[in-house]
Amino acid sequence: MAIALLGSFSVSGAEAAETLRIGYQKSSTLIAILKTNGDLEKALAPLDIKVSWHEFSSGLPLLEAINIGSIDFGADVADTVPVFAQAAGAKLAYVAEETPSPSAQAILVATASPIKTPAELKGKKIAVTKGAGSHYLLLAALAKAGLTFKDITPAYLPPADGRTAFVSNNVDAWVAWDPFLSSTIRQSGARVLADGSYGLASYKRYYLASADYAAKHGDALNVIYGRLVETGKWVKANPTAAAGLLAALWGIDAATVEEANSHRSYQVGAVTPAGLSEQQKIADAFLAERVLPAKVDTSALAIWTPKAP
Repeated sequence: MAIALLGSFSVSGAEAAETLRIGYQKSSTLIAILKTNGDLEKALAPLDIKVSWHEFSSGLPLLEAINIGSIDFGADVADTVPVFAQAAGAKLAYVAEETPSPSAQAILVATASPIKTPAELKGKKIAVTKGAGSHYLLLAALAKAGLTFKDITPAYLPPADGRTAFVSNNVDAWVAWDPFLSSTIRQSGARVLADGSYGLASYKRYYLASADYAAKHGDALNVIYGRLVETGKWVKANPTAAAGLLAALWGIDAATVEEANSHRSYQVGAVTPAGLSEQQKIADAFLAERVLPAKVDTSALAIWTPKAP
């Protein structure tokens, strides 16, 4: 395998003074909690590292920002997103992963929709966020039904616009992930046509940094990794408290947030070459549909390795 394993390196005084620029999405639960409670800044203070926060609408522009040097660390993106970033030449390093959460994304149709199976999506207009995990779920569901992307009309939209198009009946279906998924189901009565738990997509989420940052700032990444692990455990052990905190951040009622969080594993661990096995399957599937512009060897991205506690 061509994957490079990056060890944890000490940070010099000059480097430690740099601001750590973190990109995140609205659905980046663990980072949203750390941003709110200030725990990450406190944990990084002994290293004389400050944090600046940068919100993105979805994962692909987030990783593009890492690639061009606008941010240093991204949290968190679906398993498909690094594949698209790699095809664009991004030099990234995997830092951590969340174990699979297959029911945290789904293809939605309106309650009154006549569509009952993915096979009936043929000829339909479907809202999906390009490069997101939901993009692969749609592709996999179509393939299982004997269809291809050519059999549908994709409407590539970020989550907020996708939801608007869906509830306005401007599309026949929408592929969404939590918390957008649970919120739409509860508020509009949308119906799940298929989700990843049907054996279509495991849906893992990853935390990445630029390869250069990972090689030079191992101490900082060790701190981030440790806080992510502990925050993930806290969310699962305290679902009501976590939902209450996130409800205010997301503008969603706490009951919906708790439902959404129940679909996510939030079990953060180290990334391994074996654990990335589905990445190549994702890349090859997108290439076959000519959605990915070039063949990608997913084993070529670096993996940063945390220090043992």
